[in-house]
Order: sequence, then structure tokens, then C-alpha cells
Amino acid sequence: MADEHARSALGCYGHDVVQTPVLDRLAASGTRFTQAYTPSPVCVPARAAFATGRHVFQTRCWSNAQPYAGQMPGWGHRLMEEGHEVVSIGKLHYRSQEDDNGFSREIMPLHVRDGVGFIYGLLRDRSDLFDTDHFAQEIGPGDDSYTDYDRRVCEHAVKWLKEEAPAKRDKPWVLFVSFVRPHYPLTCPKEFYDLYPLDRVTPPRFAGHEKEFSNPALAAFRKYYDYDDYFDDHTRLVGRASYYGLCSFVDDLAGQILGALEDTGQGKETAVIYTADHGELIGDHGLWTKMCMYEDSVGIPMIVSGAGATAGVSKTPVSLIDIYQTVLEAAGVELTVEDRSLPGRSLYETAAAPDTDRAVFSEYHDGGAITGFFMLRHGRWKYVCYPGFAPQLFDLETDPYEQNDLGNSDTHVDVRADCHRRIVEIGDPDQLNEQAFADQAERIEELGGIDAILATEAFDFTPVE
Repeated sequence: MADEHARSALGCYGHDVVQTPVLDRLAASGTRFTQAYTPSPVCVPARAAFATGRHVFQTRCWSNAQPYAGQMPGWGHRLMEEGHEVVSIGKLHYRSQEDDNGFSREIMPLHVRDGVGFIYGLLRDRSDLFDTDHFAQEIGPGDDSYTDYDRRVCEHAVKWLKEEAPAKRDKPWVLFVSFVRPHYPLTCPKEFYDLYPLDRVTPPRFAGHEKEFSNPALAAFRKYYDYDDYFDDHTRLVGRASYYGLCSFVDDLAGQILGALEDTGQGKETAVIYTADHGELIGDHGLWTKMCMYEDSVGIPMIVSGAGATAGVSKTPVSLIDIYQTVLEAAGVELTVEDRSLPGRSLYETAAAPDTDRAVFSEYHDGGAITGFFMLRHGRWKYVCYPGFAPQLFDLETDPYEQNDLGNSDTHVDVRADCHRRIVEIGDPDQLNEQAFADQAERIEELGGIDAILATEAFDFTPVE
């Protein structure tokens, strides 16, 4: 798993600049899912959903200040019950290593800061509290603690595969390797940054973004995360080149890990999944990072290769919650009635039996969201519900860059009604919105109230030390 790797930012997904040769080969040998989404476009909620195979509203890990602590069993717990070793190396972003997170062993785990996380985001409408000017300064070639961390994660993964995995022959092992890149800060190792001369980097797509922010929910979000205000035309290109370089950096790390599998003779008998917790906008729509429902924020890569996979492309919408059943099936664990009652579906099943009528759901309840953001992807349509405000609707077949919002179109009333009906079947946005705010009000009180939160140090991303 990478952190913040947008679905579009791989060669195999059609990007004509980003160089990801290792992941492209992995996709060519397996199934590439073209409509994969995160359950929430922010780290902690997405990773809790990934761990448990449940929607965010089911885990109630609504924000980066409400981390997973093993309170619901996940695929790792199920595997360990069946006698499998389940090892993690790298970023987890759960509460603490002291919790039972579903791993036999956690190597170099990165959890939320101090077991608490980013609590400023609980004050969802307070755009005056969050400093964003640093983002545009931390770009271009250079060293960074995140890059150093990922290199160490890779070294540990290669060592584990070479020294420990070959001895584990009685039952299939599961190794979860999780990088923090290409997550910002967008400082990039020079050898990878140099792959992207600025004359080859296209500027962000801005068309229509001022009109989009006439929606009060989006206007409040844009005010909270005003990263783009500190960029100019040149630095936007530098930031994008840096992000592309970090994607190539992750690709290189993936190559080292897959090389260790091959070198030890385990390649043919090992199932391999590549994905991300969420995407990155890199300036499109006048936005950076993620935390909204545009494609490069909520769309993720999903590649299933190796043992058990077939070569091909699947257009069925899928989600990180599908990893639960997928990993169990790959390990040979029979799914129980409870496993099958979860909202996910094995990616192997989906590859074998496409279901283009399937709908995928995502939600966001963190900083900048004065109301909940609820997304449904169904067929050609993407519908985004903002309780109390106008929705958005995009026809992704004719408008893949989401520049023509049909949320108020008189000719799309029936489409919006059908999408809303489908989203309510998953979870009623009005009720879920109330529950999220109620849980977060309780969390604010647990932390000592608003003044106690404001007395803490603000930070923009989890430090590795």
C-alpha cells in the first residue's frame, strides 16, 4: 500500500508522463481495476475500513482523530485465528502498537501521533486554525524523513522475504508493506525528480473551479485547505514534478520487494496486491492533497497479480473494503457467513464475474467539512451528497475531469434521484452526518474541550519519529 497515490498517476492507468514500469508490469500480469475507490479520502478512516472490511460509518473512525484500535476484528485477526502469520512493515496509522491490530508482528509501525492523531480536524469549521503556507515551500529535489522511512521499510521487507518467509511452509504467510510516499511533503529524491523536466509537466486543470466553490460546502472546504493560494505557475509545476517523482520512487521500492520474491523462488506462488489509501489532487480544481470527492482524491489504484490472478482489466467498481475477502481467499481461508455479510466482495470473484451495476461508496467527516461528504459511484455517474446543501453530479464517461457539475441540472433530476436512492440503501447521509457530528462532539469533550485542543501543537502530517 502506498499513501496518497492517485489512480491516474501510473503508466498502466494511462498517464502519459508518470513512469511506473514495475507496477505497469505487475498490472499487465494480473487484473487492473479501473474504478477502484477509497472508503474515505483521508488516512485514518480509510485504513480502519481497509482493516475491517467495513464502511467508515460502521467503524465510526470518522476522522484522523478517531483511529482504529482493534475494536472490530479485521482480516488480520481472521487469518491469525486460522493459524497464519500476519506481519506488517511500515505505516498503519492505527492508534497504537499496544493494541491488537490484527498482526502477529508490527515492524517499524507508524501510528497516529501520541495515540491521538490530528485533533484540530475535529473543529471542522475553524479555517482560522490551520497553517498551509509550508506546503508550497516543501517541494522540489531533496531529502526528507518520509523518504528515509520508506527506504528502511523496503529494506526490512526485502530482508523478511529473504530470511524469514522461505522457512514458513506450513501455512501461507501474509505480509503487509505500507509506504508513506508519495504523501507530501513533496520533497523528492533528486534522481527521481530529474525524471520530470518541467517542460514535460502539464499544469493543473483549473477550469470551472471558481464556479464549483459557489457551493457553500465546497467553499468552506476550499477556505480550510487553501494550499493553492501559496503557489504560482512555476511552483505548481515543481510540485507536480515532485509528486510524479515520488510515484516513481515508490515504484522503485516495489521493484526491490518483487525482486526479493523472485530471487527466493516465491514469486509464482505468492499473490500480490498493490493499492493506496487515497489519492492526491496536485493542484487540480485549485486543490492539493485529498479529502474531497474528486477522482484524483478518491480514486485509487487496485492491482491484483501473482498466484490466483488472471490477466485482464475490470471495470467493476471496487473499494478498499474488498481487500478483506480477497486476502482471506488468497490465503485459502473459507469465508464464514459473517465474512460474507460484510459489504465487500473478493476481488477474485469480481474479476471472474463482472458487475457493472455495483455501486461504491465513500465518505468524509474531517477538517473543512461543515457537513458530511458522501459519494456514490454507479455506472457512468458520480453523485456527491452534502446534507443541507446542493449535491454534485458528474457524468464520468463524457466529463472525466469533472468540470461540468450536473447537480442542479433540470435534465438530470431522475439520475440524481436514482443515485440518492442507492446511496440511502447503503447509509442515509442525513442520519450518518448527525452520528458523525455527535461522536466527534463526544471526542472533543474526552480531549478536554475546544480550548484544550487549541492548546496543543498543530501539525499537517504524522512525523515518523
